Amino acid sequence: MNSHFKVKVNNSFDYTVKETDLKSLDIIPVSSTKSHVLNNDRSYSIEFVNRDFQNKSYQIKINNNLYSVNIQNQLDQLIEVMGFASGSVKQISAIKAPMPGLILDINVKVGQKVKENDALLILEAMKMENMITSPRDGIIKSLKVKQGEAVEKSQLLIEFE
Repeated sequence: MNSHFKVKVNNSFDYTVKETDLKSLDIIPVSSTKSHVLNNDRSYSIEFVNRDFQNKSYQIKINNNLYSVNIQNQLDQLIEVMGFASGSVKQISAIKAPMPGLILDINVKVGQKVKENDALLILEAMKMENMITSPRDGIIKSLKVKQGEAVEKSQLLIEFE
């Protein structure tokens, strides 16, 4: 059976790559992170900048152009089609401070419905304003901080219902 992979590049472009396509490439390793690839009489310089094997996510430089690449094998594709993907439902119930800082502004109230990526609050840290956004759709259950309050890293800020 010929395996195939779904490849998503820069979260925009989808490709299907067959195992036979990969075997037809002429790949010459240069170092642990760099290779030289010949494909259809064209030469490519490949460098792995970041590798996350567990999530099958990579940052690759091809001829000095940076690409984000996510790969799904046949099992990953089947799990997604069946709706069993681990990321299909986000179970985040609280937001904690990613760093110590000062709460400059709070954009939500208890009981308010929010959508994923809505602005929740602004945390000033090291003279920079950091917008904290909602990781999922939901309803604000409680606010554990007030405007002007100093917070520590990992301090509970907001809870979701």
